[in-house]
Amino acid sequence: MAVIMDGKKISQDIKSQIKSETIRLKDETGIVPGLAVILVGDDPASKIYVKRKENSCKEVGFLSREFRLPHDSEEEPVIRIIHELNHDKNIHGILVQLPLPKHLDPVSIIEKIDPQKDVDGLHPWNIGRLFTGNPYHIACTPGGIMEIIDRYGIEIEGKEAVIIGRSSLVGKPLALLLLNRHATITICHTRTRHLEEIARRAEILIADVGRPEMIRKDMVKDGAVVIDVGINRLADGRLVGDVAYAEVAERASYITPVPGGVGLMTVAMLLVNTLKAASFHIPR
Repeated sequence: MAVIMDGKKISQDIKSQIKSETIRLKDETGIVPGLAVILVGDDPASKIYVKRKENSCKEVGFLSREFRLPHDSEEEPVIRIIHELNHDKNIHGILVQLPLPKHLDPVSIIEKIDPQKDVDGLHPWNIGRLFTGNPYHIACTPGGIMEIIDRYGIEIEGKEAVIIGRSSLVGKPLALLLLNRHATITICHTRTRHLEEIARRAEILIADVGRPEMIRKDMVKDGAVVIDVGINRLADGRLVGDVAYAEVAERASYITPVPGGVGLMTVAMLLVNTLKAASFHIPR
């Protein structure tokens, strides 16, 4: 039976460390890390995520600011807020909550964020620096996945890692992070031929496809490390991942649960990035 990789405990440990470092930073420099979140529209899931981020900021002693705009907002007012925050010395991290309404281009908007304040790690500058292994900030979900793997002492070098999902939020940056740690990478997606056969090769298998319990036991190699990024709500109200947890846990060596796995790590890594961004302002 697989070891359950406890994202809740790891995220709490990270928050405790950040709280201590925030106190020290304030005492030594007067700097209080500040995070601003821009929410456009009234997507229910986005509202929940923004509230969770606000509560986490309060928990660790960060300054937290929130900007809410109506669903029909055009690009100009969003960019105007970003421009003001880029020049606000009390704000060190800027996050535009995704997804945006369909009439807004997220790439165009995110490009306006100062790369050093791009704590979501999605600015082209940060993505480009990730290719050289030296980004200002790493995208939060991939960063959280790497943190979980490291905290459980799982060796990456030389392992075959298969990522099912090619999004710019998770799959692509995660592939670079694993590659930088000397894993051999295969990226798959829903149109990949012989997906089951490729998945069974994986020593580290990451699922991010948005399909409830798509990854079954017969797709998993004995002893594989299985990371489930998906979160799906079923008709009966239950939350499940992209992995059929109960049956895959019988074959895997390590597995993340849903909920209680990667999702909590995403918020924790946002706090890590914001603290890092605040450190850029320490007088040298």
